[in-house]
Amino acid sequence: MGAGGPLFIDVTWHPAGDPGSDKETSSMTIASIAVNYCGLETVLHMTCCCQSQEKITCHLHKAKRLGLKNILALRGDPVGDQWKEEKGGFCYALDLVKHIRSEFGDYFDIGVAGYPKGHPDAGSFESDLKFLKEKVSAGADFIITQLFFEADTFCHFVKACSEIGITCPILPGIFLIQNYHSLQQLVKLSKLEVPQQIKDKIEPIKDNDAAIFNYGIDQAVSLCQKLLASGLVPGLHFYTLNRTMAAVQVLKRLGMWTEDPRRFLPWAVSAHPKRWEEDVRPIFWASRPKSYIYRTQEWDAFPKGRWGNSSSPAFGELKDYYLFYLKSTSLKEEELLKMWGEELSSEESVFEVFTHYLSGEPNRNGCQVTCLPWNDKPLAPSTSLMKEKLLRVNRRGILTINSQPNINGQPSSHPVVGWGPSGGYVFQKAYLEFFTSPRTVKALLQVLKKYELRVNYHVVDVKGENITNAPELQPNAVTWGIFPGREIIQPMVVDPVSFMFWKDEAFALWIKQWAKLYDKESPSQEIIQYIHDNYFLVNLVDNDFPLDNCLWQVIEDTFELLNSPPQTDREMEAT
Repeated sequence: MGAGGPLFIDVTWHPAGDPGSDKETSSMTIASIAVNYCGLETVLHMTCCCQSQEKITCHLHKAKRLGLKNILALRGDPVGDQWKEEKGGFCYALDLVKHIRSEFGDYFDIGVAGYPKGHPDAGSFESDLKFLKEKVSAGADFIITQLFFEADTFCHFVKACSEIGITCPILPGIFLIQNYHSLQQLVKLSKLEVPQQIKDKIEPIKDNDAAIFNYGIDQAVSLCQKLLASGLVPGLHFYTLNRTMAAVQVLKRLGMWTEDPRRFLPWAVSAHPKRWEEDVRPIFWASRPKSYIYRTQEWDAFPKGRWGNSSSPAFGELKDYYLFYLKSTSLKEEELLKMWGEELSSEESVFEVFTHYLSGEPNRNGCQVTCLPWNDKPLAPSTSLMKEKLLRVNRRGILTINSQPNINGQPSSHPVVGWGPSGGYVFQKAYLEFFTSPRTVKALLQVLKKYELRVNYHVVDVKGENITNAPELQPNAVTWGIFPGREIIQPMVVDPVSFMFWKDEAFALWIKQWAKLYDKESPSQEIIQYIHDNYFLVNLVDNDFPLDNCLWQVIEDTFELLNSPPQTDREMEAT
């Protein structure tokens, strides 16, 4: 749903599922991921059910720390048939709204629930409206309604709210009928009556899921059209129940699905309030943004406009937590072994893993390699622009973990490399980052002497011994864009200091994510350990972006030197 540019998404709160914990499936974690890593404005539901005031306060402090700004304050459904008061807790959403405003001031935007036909436990529609007015007066900023089936129901509700002085935005809750069972369950929980005309349509097709699905889309489109025509709705709120296909189809038929392939920046922008102005990052974490965000979460401010002199970037300490927990893939060890090799026989076996990842072709196990320790996601679209060259060098032991082609003034609307506002132009310096053997590095350093004025490089081993021709503290912008009426934006840099922090993480991934798959002291583990201990991590930048990328020629010259007859010391010096 994020591709359609929603105003926000919801994450529901289930008391029985430990919603405020750090578990990967908890409500708090899912909401945090949506905000910090997907850049989606998120409304976290929070209920009074089964929670003390102290516990609720802890959850709210955690939500604030994670960058969550929006709370839908709800009483919640009782665990059993009857509501049981929690000792030291709240019985009503009104109490929760008051508590949030008392403890956190205006930090959170607070939403509350509205019931177009009155809450089922309320004495009357009028008394429920008065209670809703109290929630708004206590500090609620907006209302999301319970589901309803007819536009007139919502319109009557909005007018009744206006008459008693409720002026905040009221979003209609749209339920998408997708099958007979889910409709029955939701109606039972919400204690709503389905209009007779809908029953008459559904009953004859109740055993035909496809027919009900199509009817549900038609019904929702018709309802939304009437709501939009009324002029009373600021937007539409869909109850998707984690099934997005129907909602997407409805929005497309309404002409409201505005998917834009362009990216605001080359990397996913975080919606965390502290990062709203962030627009520069080191390129090294391009394929591990989750780790970067986590390691920089304690920063008080983030670079805007330029990275600047980075003599002391305070990256979080490298711990196993970053290496293990902060991986995007949830694949099991057996699946990773099938991709990365159940048994490695040589360094060349590792080369094969990298080439299969790039080619997309099945490996010897008939399995596709969909990720690497440094690349949790599928290949970036721009990789296709240099795929054959990447395959060629990886087969020869240049194990690439990050790369980008040179770009000279492509429109910001370009389907592969474009980003940023309309009417702009984007630029990139060619970049290549890889692991390779000491023998190859020795030849590479000889070759790089011929490219000294054009190519900047960093060559570092696991111990941190760094060989470079780049200024010690000066970042090198490798991606930038020029847009109408704005200063130049340079969202990606090669920063010497940050590279040394990244180096620790990049080397550790060999052990923490790959070597750990094998038995201790097995040949396979020893091969990965050898690469970790002896290989170098290299990055190369071709500064002459208007010219053809010279980095491939640098690599070719390196292998030509490796394959040539041994030179004497005098010949080496002359070279």
